[in-house]
Amino acid sequence: MPDLAPLTALGATEPRRATHGALTLTERPDIALASLALRRGQPAPQPFGLALPEAGCLTGTDGFDVFWTGPGQWMIAAPGRADEDFAARLAPEAPGCSVTEQTDAWVVFEINSGRGSAPLLALAEKLVNLPPASLAPGRATRTGLHHMSVFILRPAEDRLAVMGMRSAAASLWHALDDTAKRRGAV
Repeated sequence: MPDLAPLTALGATEPRRATHGALTLTERPDIALASLALRRGQPAPQPFGLALPEAGCLTGTDGFDVFWTGPGQWMIAAPGRADEDFAARLAPEAPGCSVTEQTDAWVVFEINSGRGSAPLLALAEKLVNLPPASLAPGRATRTGLHHMSVFILRPAEDRLAVMGMRSAAASLWHALDDTAKRRGAV
């Protein structure tokens, strides 16, 4: 019988973690993801009590986060729920909307700072070409990082999350880890 043990996007049984100075990078395979798209003429729902944010914004409450991904489109994230059929749980919360399971399509790497926002912003400055306002807490944006398309989320003053295609997980980890290593002394 083949071993069918679940693996993280980086191919291990446990999430990868690395600390460089004030920065700690953590693979987050526990986060469930589902996309939500409005259908023509349908009102915007409030899934799990969440108000769907405007372009460039991220909001969250009661264990759920949501960020804008395009006109009439959002991504809903639920830490600790990756083992569930999250789209099936979201669908009744968003009647008349298109809901698609996204958990296994994406990888999420969280970057925490032990010294406030300065180390995070210094790291981001080396990774992406974004204006500082787009990296403020409560903001989310899609951008290029090296050769990959990613979402950069800023849920808190001391935390960034980088979300990329699961198929590029190793490349994305390498870019984040290598840059954090070089910035670790800052």
